[in-house]
Amino acid sequence: MAVVQSIRASLVPIHPMGYPFVGAFALATLALWWLYAPLGWIAFMATLWCAYFFRDPARVTPIRGDLVVAPADGRVCFVGHAPPPPDLGLGGAPMLKLSIFMNVFDCHVNRAPVEGRIARIAYRPGLFLSADLDKASEDNERNGLVIDAQAGRFGVVQIAGLVARRIVCFTQEGARLGAGDRFGLIRFGSRVDVYLPEGASVIVGLDSRCVAGETVIALTGPDPQRHFSRG
Repeated sequence: MAVVQSIRASLVPIHPMGYPFVGAFALATLALWWLYAPLGWIAFMATLWCAYFFRDPARVTPIRGDLVVAPADGRVCFVGHAPPPPDLGLGGAPMLKLSIFMNVFDCHVNRAPVEGRIARIAYRPGLFLSADLDKASEDNERNGLVIDAQAGRFGVVQIAGLVARRIVCFTQEGARLGAGDRFGLIRFGSRVDVYLPEGASVIVGLDSRCVAGETVIALTGPDPQRHFSRG
């Protein structure tokens, strides 16, 4: 019984968006195995990777009014001030910006960095440059959200990468999200930018590793209340 419970605890659910891809990889594996067994083994490993890529683990989110949590798993590749994309409607003045790069082994389910209402969603087609480049924020395909939160207006931008070809957004304008709630997914290597309101301070550095919905990346002000939410 203990062994079964251990196995169940180690298994991570696959996001429903990944089922068609995992199924396609599995069919290709069967076909290649029938043609040539060594190719079948390679395809089998690719199928396991595909299932791993679309994993959707539960996360324990710290809930406090002054905390901003990571919207994506991955590596911090930029911290500084930059003007937000014009399509977000946040003005042209530079805002404190933090970017997280997701490689093909990171979980790609994106989560809300703060609690708030979705005031705007803006999609813009574009290029597919490597997502860890600074110019990817301006030139690549992207989907931006503006979140009205207690601490101000936040911009969260999903950016397609060199491999990623599809940005998925689960939410809609007017919806209310809790910190750590799932709001989207990007298929394969990509990036998420967060634009923080005035008064916020980043507490992670370049090359820091983040876990979506769990890692605190910034503070916006004092608040004595704190608890945790699992989702």
